[in-house]
Amino acid sequence: MDIDREQFKTAFIDRLQSISGTSLEEATMADKYAALASLIKDYIGKRWVNSNKAYYAKGDKQVYYFSIEFLLGRLLETNLYNLGIRDQWVDALAELGIKFSDLEQEEHDAGLGNGGLGRLAACFLDSLASLQLPGHGCGIRYKYGLFEQKIIDGQQIERPDNWLKNAYAWEYRKSDKAVEIKFGGQHGTVRAVPYDIPIVGYQNNTVNTLRLWSAEALDSGLDYDSFNQGNYSKAMEYKYSVEAITEILYPDDNHYAGRLLRLKQQYFFVSAGLQSIIRYHKKHAAGVKNLPERVAIHINDTHPALAVPELMRILMDDEGLGWDEAWRITVNTIAYTNHTILPEALEKWPIEIFRDLLPRIYDIVQEINERFCRNLWNVYPGEWERIGKMAIIANGQVHMAHLAIAGSRSVNGVAKIHTEILKKDVLNLFYQFFPNWFSNKTNGITHRRWLLKANPELAKLITSFVGDSWIRHPGDLHLLQNHMGRPVFLKQLMRVKRQRKILLAKYIKEHYNIDVDINSIFDIHVKRIHAYKRQLLNVLRIMELYNRLKANPDLDIVPRTFIFAGKAAPGYLLAKKIIQLINAVAAVVNNDKTIRNKIKVVFMENYSVSLAELIIPAADVSEQISTASKEASGTGNMKFMMNGAITVGTLDGANVEIREEVGDDNIIIFGLTAEKVIEYCQTPVCKPSELCDANVSLTQLLNQLVDGSLPVPKDEFRPVYDYLLHGAGEFFELMDLPSYLEAHAKVDALYRDKEKWFGMVALNIAHSGAFSSDHTVTEYANGIWNMKPARVRILA
Repeated sequence: MDIDREQFKTAFIDRLQSISGTSLEEATMADKYAALASLIKDYIGKRWVNSNKAYYAKGDKQVYYFSIEFLLGRLLETNLYNLGIRDQWVDALAELGIKFSDLEQEEHDAGLGNGGLGRLAACFLDSLASLQLPGHGCGIRYKYGLFEQKIIDGQQIERPDNWLKNAYAWEYRKSDKAVEIKFGGQHGTVRAVPYDIPIVGYQNNTVNTLRLWSAEALDSGLDYDSFNQGNYSKAMEYKYSVEAITEILYPDDNHYAGRLLRLKQQYFFVSAGLQSIIRYHKKHAAGVKNLPERVAIHINDTHPALAVPELMRILMDDEGLGWDEAWRITVNTIAYTNHTILPEALEKWPIEIFRDLLPRIYDIVQEINERFCRNLWNVYPGEWERIGKMAIIANGQVHMAHLAIAGSRSVNGVAKIHTEILKKDVLNLFYQFFPNWFSNKTNGITHRRWLLKANPELAKLITSFVGDSWIRHPGDLHLLQNHMGRPVFLKQLMRVKRQRKILLAKYIKEHYNIDVDINSIFDIHVKRIHAYKRQLLNVLRIMELYNRLKANPDLDIVPRTFIFAGKAAPGYLLAKKIIQLINAVAAVVNNDKTIRNKIKVVFMENYSVSLAELIIPAADVSEQISTASKEASGTGNMKFMMNGAITVGTLDGANVEIREEVGDDNIIIFGLTAEKVIEYCQTPVCKPSELCDANVSLTQLLNQLVDGSLPVPKDEFRPVYDYLLHGAGEFFELMDLPSYLEAHAKVDALYRDKEKWFGMVALNIAHSGAFSSDHTVTEYANGIWNMKPARVRILA
């Protein structure tokens, strides 16, 4: 099916004319994008069909990865790379006068996720296909993403993320594969329609599937009687209520209706996915009793935990199995990944909401709870408190993490320290009861997107020195160690980093009209805005540095450009205030000529995968400063490391393992340890006010939040001030600040010696292959899913 350059140009023009009815000269960029995507889908389609035929013909075990988020990013260039036709097609387009980067801008990031959870799921799909593992995703086709973030007058404003306003090029509607989802009582029955997105493996003929479900009315959804009576709103009421299920990613759950809708979403996609899996399994295997041998179902955090009772329901009510047989199949099919240490983030549902919406599922959960508690009693007779803490239904709530653990055969954390904290603290009682079920699977990132695609200049440099084997075998990045001491390599590495900084600086100038110095340290903190991720600690550090520069403009520092990006949940007041504070500090710093442009602050709005691909390769410093023991893993730390940024971080999440890989001299660690944080949370050592009493400059910093120093009404940041001085203090910003300042003094000193700095950069890149999702997914396949690669034959 390969075509040469001239054949491609002819095919492209023909396709453009056939789907848009226009000539090359008259076509819009959107027309050209659609034509190119259509041609790419021709390449994908045959491989996709072939892969599915091969899986079923050979009876390969398949894994289905259930996740409430899949943060895919743009697929145009990724698909070209993975098909092995990127360079020749891009060159051919150039000969037609079409700039590929302009085409890529036509693709909107799919609004299917928010942060690390969804990006991890996307990385896993890429690795599954590239490792030739039969693995598919199951999620929700949201009409609107989380929101489009605008910064107006320094504050976050949420706008609808209407990512589907134009047709999504990569999806296939499969209405013939629709299933019905039955809710309780007045909630009724809805139709779940799958939209399939092909996931292309890297140059290996494998194409897996991401199946996303959309909610639709069973018929037209129109109440004709109401319509004919002129009651148009009532006529469409049912249709709108059904479509609301998949309308938006993460509806606000601060009220009853929002909570109900979120629970509807979770059951909707879990039930649809399981019905689809069982249907296909029965078609290609003998009955359902061998399901665990042919199928693995993995639930990404607790959002899909309803898979446990829903699979029980299907096996008992639809397939006629008894409880014991259905339970054996369920437990041996499902595995669960925990993604949180924060107890408040462990999902729970009020019994009233759960029982009203899902009465049959609630009955099954009750029975699971009764049997589980009976087993606990047999092991711990009379220990009511222990059993109460482990119960699935307790204190008027259904505990989803407990349900996921009880109903699966594997529980894994996502970083070594995270897993140890789960075993020793958060889930200790479950670990005591199920010691063999717990394991660690440290998160990973797909190097094909975060290095090969996001940083092609660096990828080419690496290949020129060590060959291209690292693309298939990321561990081969360690071969760079043979070149780290070579001046020619370090010089080219510096050139690549400078190129990426120029690109980012140009973007910042064009979009924010801020001039940043490409010779400054690009110090970058991009992630979801949350108290435990401590963007606030970073802002305090910037304010402290600004105070020193105001007092002494001749202060000898390496210039810094501080770059932030990230979204705050719409109802999270403190996080939104932190965004406003960053922008207020930026307004002061960026317009103060007396500090001679030594520091600049930029907040980049609407953080996304495509924006991350611009930001991360330009970073000199990677801010990974969550309170130790609070971040499960993090994957941003891995992306920055892979692109040659030096980590400034706490001993939290995967930072611990990054330090193990690169050594103490190639990472900058600060702050309290996880053990100390846990200890201090239990027995506080001092109040924030006591820290201020002992530190005049700290008192000055806090006062500047409310004394009119910032260009906002005087008490605008009173909530931030109160949080720091009078709050619970659980994230230890003030206690860690002195250590954080020392860490950045070290950055300043190290960066002055460019040869030493870029030696550290090179070593980080060389060791980053350890954090490829290829490695992580292989561990899942071997240690949890018990599955092997399925070789798909080469196409003619």
